[in-house]
Amino acid sequence: MKDITLITDGACLGNPGPGGWACIVRVDGSDHMLKGGAPDTTNNRMEISAVLEGLRSLAEPANVLIISDSRYTIDAFEKNWIGNWIKNGWKNASKKPVKNRDLWEQLHAEINKHQISWQWVKGHSGHPDNEMVDQVAREEADRFS
Repeated sequence: MKDITLITDGACLGNPGPGGWACIVRVDGSDHMLKGGAPDTTNNRMEISAVLEGLRSLAEPANVLIISDSRYTIDAFEKNWIGNWIKNGWKNASKKPVKNRDLWEQLHAEINKHQISWQWVKGHSGHPDNEMVDQVAREEADRFS
């Protein structure tokens, strides 16, 4: 399996509001930028979308390192929130419906195709790749404002 790195970020102008996402797909030292957005969304939806679209772009199973500044997205998998949500009929610990279920279900399916590891980076802390995807995600959000 190939080793691939995804560097992801989402942004929203207002929450909800116009949003954007960006993902660098790094394979064999070569980078490809993916990006998109929506006119009326939330920051969390854009964070999830960045990872989802990055994984969807992969043609075959891979060892994937996902670098993100979204604890929400990372913790859903590292702390197995998603497993608990599924077991509890897509209810969270407060017995309320899980927000963004549609995206979580799609992301869960994509994650299961690969060997995934996660790396959290603090947003706006000078990490060059994170700064780049943040800028592109904000530009995508601006397109919908």
